[in-house]
Amino acid sequence: MNNTTTSIDFANLPMAYEEHKEELDYAIAGVLKNANYIMGEPVRELEEKLEKFTGAKYAISCSSGTDALLLALMAIDIQPGDQVITTPFTFIATAETIAFLKAKPVFVDIEEETYNIDPSKIEDKITPRTKAIIPVSIFGQVPDMDRINEVAAKHNLFVIEDAAQSFGATYKGKRSCSLSTFACTSFFPAKPLGCFGDGGAVFTSDERFAKKMKSMRLHGQTERYFHKYIGMGGRLDTLQAAVLNVKMNYYEKDIKNRQRVAEEYTNILKDIVVVPIVAAGNSSVWAQYSIRVKNREEVVAKLKEAGIPTAVHYPRPLHLQECFEYINHTEGEFPITEKISNEILSLPMNPYITKKEIQFISKHIKTAII
Repeated sequence: MNNTTTSIDFANLPMAYEEHKEELDYAIAGVLKNANYIMGEPVRELEEKLEKFTGAKYAISCSSGTDALLLALMAIDIQPGDQVITTPFTFIATAETIAFLKAKPVFVDIEEETYNIDPSKIEDKITPRTKAIIPVSIFGQVPDMDRINEVAAKHNLFVIEDAAQSFGATYKGKRSCSLSTFACTSFFPAKPLGCFGDGGAVFTSDERFAKKMKSMRLHGQTERYFHKYIGMGGRLDTLQAAVLNVKMNYYEKDIKNRQRVAEEYTNILKDIVVVPIVAAGNSSVWAQYSIRVKNREEVVAKLKEAGIPTAVHYPRPLHLQECFEYINHTEGEFPITEKISNEILSLPMNPYITKKEIQFISKHIKTAII
């Protein structure tokens, strides 16, 4: 029975609104007053902010992180039978978009410390049909992009960073989303930078691809009712852009607060459980703070009893998902991924968690582990 009065919110989306309520309400009201719901001025304003923030020359806002991945894959003309290398330890959208275009996701195991794709294992999976690599910046940290880009250049492959969880993170002083030919991020509400619905963006510094993707998000139009490409209805709503414009003004502060929360968790838990590690030269935006425990079900139950929410990212790796049975993977093919999937546990993470709450959560984790 839960006798605690503590109420801990996993992502605390209500506070994300309340903190800037006046500015957000004003921005939303402006969109409603002007009725510029599709491709209104706030959209271009947001794209300029995203370009300045990341260092990428072009930011193309779109309807979701999934559609951002689709736009990038469509821009490089992925065809049925093509192969795209990626990780099995990620949200399904990464591989789903590859399969949606009738290409084949080719999985590579991950590093045990960072949970990101292992660059040393990529080259062995390259075939004449390989067209691209999609490394995922999992939980807020960028993988070893120098090594990945080096392998890609050697084999004339495109690199698309799946930065759905890492917008704002840095790698050797450069921002996530500016490290490869393409990068895609998500503004899903619970992301480090989230809107009040769905949204995303795709980044590139290649003008040709930028023009193509801008056209493809508008059904392949080059001018009204004239269509050069097969595209999609992939535009970002003006309302969501208006929300993101406000939140962008405070995002650096949010990142620092997320890093504070992560540091406090690590200081308390590092001798109790396996805590996340940020590689040298990296900074994380901590989309998740995920520990590893052997007795996960027991820990989850005890934390739930204490009023502490948790989540598992991700309980079943992609190569073992029913929808990918046709690829004929078997259990044991990607041992590190499978090990992590059995042990990973995400704790409440948002910029508003207090030190007292972290101590409370950590105390109950210690009790559940010991």
